[in-house]
Amino acid sequence: MTKSVVVRPPSIGEDIKQRKPFRTRSQGAYLGLLRTGDDLKRRTTAVIESAGVTPQQYNVLRILRGAGEEGLTTLTIAERMPERTPGVTRLIDRMKGKGWVARRRCTEGRRRVGAQ
Repeated sequence: MTKSVVVRPPSIGEDIKQRKPFRTRSQGAYLGLLRTGDDLKRRTTAVIESAGVTPQQYNVLRILRGAGEEGLTTLTIAERMPERTPGVTRLIDRMKGKGWVARRRCTEGRRRVGAQ
């Protein structure tokens, strides 16, 4: 009969080589979430950047795909970004230059610009 060996992954405290225990379990959980989020972001960034797309550009494209043919205003795109990104208008202008998005003036108001 063969024996199974279960290897326990290191706790967050062990992983960061913290000598003192966390004051509360929620502190350890919070730090674990931060590190997990950072790990996911780094892995995702590596995949999409290999295709020549930045994380911000990927999110704009994802948001516009969900909007369909009618597109969205730049303000709406900025509100739907998972991370606050300054300069969404400049970002969309660069994406337009690459042929990834199209821009059109909104007929209801000259200051509103839509992307699709």
